[in-house]
Amino acid sequence: MLLPPRAGGAEPLRLLALGDSLTAGYGLPAGQGFVPRLEAALRARGRAVRVLDGGVSGDTTAGGLARLDWALADRPQAAIVTLGGNDGLRGLDPAQTHANLAAILDRLAARGIPVLLAGMLAPPNLGAEYGREFAGVYRRLAEERPEVLLYPFFLEGVAADPALNQADGIHPNAQGVEEIVRRILPAVEALLDRVPGPG
Repeated sequence: MLLPPRAGGAEPLRLLALGDSLTAGYGLPAGQGFVPRLEAALRARGRAVRVLDGGVSGDTTAGGLARLDWALADRPQAAIVTLGGNDGLRGLDPAQTHANLAAILDRLAARGIPVLLAGMLAPPNLGAEYGREFAGVYRRLAEERPEVLLYPFFLEGVAADPALNQADGIHPNAQGVEEIVRRILPAVEALLDRVPGPG
């Protein structure tokens, strides 16, 4: 389904960020989480975008799938999917993570919503074999769905850096969020360019 053209001066484009605590800005003051900082960065680039906060702390891919229809009630025109971190932390079966994410991607595709899938990595204490299998989930999803943009690792450049994380070593601090936004911004702009526009 193609969306109607956006006229000049129309409402901002609606971008859903569907994720967990990394999206929701866990442990950060209001305005310093991923959603408000990404929106600010996009607006600084001259893009009229409203980033919809679909982040729920503690959510797994199953939780994201269960509340997807609720998230779609705001009629997003594009989506970033950043789920899976809690699946990895809990050592959940990567096959189930794949199935949940596949269902999310397929439901978004059925609505004509272009998607940027942000990958996650499992913690190293779960072993190399599990880590490879888990990381492979995201690559396989992108291979199976060429229309989906893949950003391989949401925490690229931030994970395991004490200077960019809160005391728990898992959630980025404000400086870490800025680094995530800086790195992912080109991929988000590529996503937004796929949203049908005037003409």
